[in-house]
Amino acid sequence: MDRVQQIGDAAEVMLDYVENKKTFQTERTLKVPTQSYTNPDQFKAEMELVFKRVPLMLAFTAELPNPGDYKAMEAVGQPVLISRDKQGTVRAFLNVCSHRGAPVAAEGHGNCARFTCKYHSWTYGQDGRLIGISEPGTFGEVDKSVMGLRELPCEERSGMIFVCLTPNAPIDLDNHFRGFLEDFDALDFAKWTYLGSRTIEGANWKVAFDGYLEGYHFKSLHPETIFPRTPSNCTHYEGFGPNIRIGFPQHSIADQLKGVPRQEWGTRENYGYDFVRIFFPNVSIFIAPEITQVAQLFPGPTPDRNRTVLNYLRREPVKDDADRQGVEAAMNFFRDVTYNEDYLIGLEIQRGLESGAHDEIVFGRNERGNQYFHEWLNWYLEDDASQPEPRM
Repeated sequence: MDRVQQIGDAAEVMLDYVENKKTFQTERTLKVPTQSYTNPDQFKAEMELVFKRVPLMLAFTAELPNPGDYKAMEAVGQPVLISRDKQGTVRAFLNVCSHRGAPVAAEGHGNCARFTCKYHSWTYGQDGRLIGISEPGTFGEVDKSVMGLRELPCEERSGMIFVCLTPNAPIDLDNHFRGFLEDFDALDFAKWTYLGSRTIEGANWKVAFDGYLEGYHFKSLHPETIFPRTPSNCTHYEGFGPNIRIGFPQHSIADQLKGVPRQEWGTRENYGYDFVRIFFPNVSIFIAPEITQVAQLFPGPTPDRNRTVLNYLRREPVKDDADRQGVEAAMNFFRDVTYNEDYLIGLEIQRGLESGAHDEIVFGRNERGNQYFHEWLNWYLEDDASQPEPRM
């Protein structure tokens, strides 16, 4: 189906939801064991069978626009180095020197022609090849061709850079996203401007992620920030493999679409309705007119904690100092709302789950996004591709 038509159909459904006080509902509720959020063995299985196998969105094209640009970061306990070479190709490596294991780039962004380990000055090219050893005459023979940085599967698509944390593992973005990345191609996401990031910490990664998957809590938890724009418990869901496009109609959807030809409803994002786009297992993307927030949730270091990097982008580059001040204020506002209104209660939820008060929690028929996410998570944990995939 044509993308604009598909989104227009979703807008029509959301209009009906608002006018008739309805929401997306599935056939039954779903119970999830509380130990899913607390058990160390499950946490370990999630790291091995999910986070080290699926393609993770770790960077944006806008973060590494030029040859020589790089980003060094930690992802699920793994030191990762992403680099754009002179030809413009993006590669990813484990940020670990083959000599004694030290990092070859400090965490953060930069631009360089080569990477040099600060411990003994072994040097690597942008393509990860070992190109220099300090004082080779005393070190002994080294076959440089087999001592480069350990490369990770990596692919740049639709303005984003995806990495698999297991060397030599397959990376199949078409099968994983199943047309979902067309949304970002249509938005020309690769040409957007990266504005910066903020980091917050919270409870178990699924406690935090569950909050991005439903609007049932808007009126009670966000009475002054989200609810004035977006009705509570009024949500539309579409699945793209394990990923989800979540539609949130605005209170004003009827007025916003009034007079707009039906065939153009699919072009009206942010004007009557909004989307949160979920990349399984750990990314939430909210495109707002002023600024876009992309949350990357990284589990750990223990089952009861996560580190969330909130990235901010927009279509236009920063114009001047006054504009930069406005950008910084917007990033701080979004960060504060996310932390103070979502992550703090997540920490309380974590304590509640660890108390043993209940053996299970329940997701309602109206919380299909949460159900769908947990069904896919369980599918990956079963580690049996012959089992039928969940369906929206």
